[in-house]
Amino acid sequence: MAKAIHSMIRVLDEARSLAFYHTAFGLTVAQRLKFEGFTLVYLSNPESEFELELTINHDRTEAYDLGDGYGHLAVSVDDLEAEHARLAQAGLAPRKIVDFAPGGEVIARFFFIADPDGYQIEVLQRSGRYL
Repeated sequence: MAKAIHSMIRVLDEARSLAFYHTAFGLTVAQRLKFEGFTLVYLSNPESEFELELTINHDRTEAYDLGDGYGHLAVSVDDLEAEHARLAQAGLAPRKIVDFAPGGEVIARFFFIADPDGYQIEVLQRSGRYL
């Protein structure tokens, strides 16, 4: 059986991205691999074995075009309201909390936040399938 281990995104400013992911999700550098022309930075936290890989192309000066194919990353938290308030207090501009109830029953509570490069991250209340 396959096991998901990481997802990679390209970022323009390593320091800005590291600050965002640390403040927003407690991610810290698990490993940094520097190569000629690019650096890979793997981020993780004690909540999960899954890592976020940041790719920094050294000669890149323009923001990446995310196109229309990218969806989002998702994380789950124990207290959605508290996380929303914390992220707002940190100046990270989370969007409003949504109760997703397509059939009248709430099946998910979440909000979205964008990282410095425009990648969307869904923050879900831990419950049901979103543990």
